[in-house]
Amino acid sequence: MADTSEAYRARAAVERANADAATLDNVRDRCRRAEHAWTEMAERAERTTEQRLIREAATVRRSETLAHD
Repeated sequence: MADTSEAYRARAAVERANADAATLDNVRDRCRRAEHAWTEMAERAERTTEQRLIREAATVRRSETLAHD
């Protein structure tokens, strides 16, 4: 998933550059909206990965506890 969030952040950077280079207001606005959407997707992917790692660690701890009982 880290690769995915990195790809999303790369797309956001491309859209930011496109917005900075745009001469038309509507194009600049569209690029800014796209940048925002890509950034949100990256943040969501990162939160999902973090939560998955937390759940996996908790599962391992429970398994180890049960194995020692």
